[in-house]
Amino acid sequence: MSKKSNDGDVAFVSALAELLREHDLSELEVTRDFAEDDSITVRVARQSSVAPAIHHVAAAPAPSSAPATAPVATASPAAEPADDPAQNPNAVTSPMVGTIYLQAEPDAPAFISVGDTIKEGQTLLIIEAMKTMNQIPSPRSGKVKRILVDDGVPVEFGAPLVILE
Repeated sequence: MSKKSNDGDVAFVSALAELLREHDLSELEVTRDFAEDDSITVRVARQSSVAPAIHHVAAAPAPSSAPATAPVATASPAAEPADDPAQNPNAVTSPMVGTIYLQAEPDAPAFISVGDTIKEGQTLLIIEAMKTMNQIPSPRSGKVKRILVDDGVPVEFGAPLVILE
């Protein structure tokens, strides 16, 4: 498994994150065995802002290649250090790893802007994962207080995206 692309692992983690969201679970852990001495354990938790953990287990020491890590989410430069968006109870978090798009097409208007009043189910943004565009709906109605991500930026599972009042 050390020479294979990690696309299968990313798809597996994305599928688990989707199951977590669809069934309103707070945590999910799965272990897959590939060979006698090779397995993967994936734990996906909803309330944590930490990326899902992937652990490879092998009997023999692994080659000196490090496992791939998930892209890191970036907050907008206007974020104040004392104001941690990950701890804000009104934050809408990312249900998957992917790339953020704030509008449907490059020349199209943004789905939301700061100050907009939105309805539950309205599209907030798109996350591209595995060449699939996933519309992220608003979990509740409210007013957009802050947009914490920039267009075209990678984001990890559980990262805060938007703060709604």
